Amino acid sequence: MVNFIPQEEYKRIWQQVNQNTYYPEPSDTMDFINYCPHNFGRGYRRCIKLRGIELLIIDEEFDDDLCIESDNSPFNQERIIEFGFNLSGTYTERNGTQSFFDWVGIDKLEERKYFTIFSKKRRQKADIHLESQDLLQSFILDKNEKLPSILTDLIEGLIKGNREPEFCETNIITPEMYLPLEQIINCPFQGITKYIYLESKCLELIALKLEQIAQYKKHTEKSVVLKKDDIERIHAAKFILVQNIHHPPSLMELARQVGLNDYKLKIGFHQVFGTTVFGYLHQYRMELSRQLLLEGQTSIKDVARAVGYANQGCFAAAFRKRFGVNPKHYRLKSCNDYSSTS
Repeated sequence: MVNFIPQEEYKRIWQQVNQNTYYPEPSDTMDFINYCPHNFGRGYRRCIKLRGIELLIIDEEFDDDLCIESDNSPFNQERIIEFGFNLSGTYTERNGTQSFFDWVGIDKLEERKYFTIFSKKRRQKADIHLESQDLLQSFILDKNEKLPSILTDLIEGLIKGNREPEFCETNIITPEMYLPLEQIINCPFQGITKYIYLESKCLELIALKLEQIAQYKKHTEKSVVLKKDDIERIHAAKFILVQNIHHPPSLMELARQVGLNDYKLKIGFHQVFGTTVFGYLHQYRMELSRQLLLEGQTSIKDVARAVGYANQGCFAAAFRKRFGVNPKHYRLKSCNDYSSTS
């Protein structure tokens, strides 16, 4: 079932439910939580205002698909500069685990007529909104080392008064991104320590995202030409990997099964999925284990087996390296946080 709702009505319902704003620290009005209206579902959205950055942490699950019809006015500002990290859940054109960078002018915002949040799956994400380009600009002026050229061009265009920028990029969440994401979501500090800590983690994620963009651009400059048939074969290779999670084939065997040479599979796979063949397999295993732990229906030993680890200790070490916490702590903390908002 899909429910349609005008954007203004959607915002009004959220505001009505959250007339009495909840502050994790009562004396700190720069960090507040809004709870999901019960007629939509359950969960919360936490907003933390840092220096030049608005950090938004979302953990919610809707009962029905909700299609929000735009009223041709942006939510908060005339320009969106956003670094987003979608850990789970599906909305509009994004699903699963994805990182993205959006720099969109108001003229492009007005073209977005609908925004759909899909139901029945817990939606977890962290968004870093920049108040202006000044933060990015401060890292490139009078420096020999520059941002990826496409971003430098955007900033220089704004300085010169050119038209509104538009740049949207979506890719995977890299292994290096998971740890600061979990540290943001599970920040253990309060007061000024919290703000210094969260700002540093946001800057770390911005740096990792910009590096991903730069590396992807550099890699594609050395890429192979992929035909439609090649891309289909690479997707078939991915399917074979996830279907054989316990006993994956070697690169040579995988290439043979899909009818590509190993070099084209290796380079082409990175072009299509942004990581290596077995890097993708590892990411898939870790994400599947994370989802199983969140569901809370499977023992940690069985989760390890389900994602291809015969040794629970090896699984725990791999999980801790990816997410920064051991599996038991992750499940307990995530489930407790979520259930407290239901």
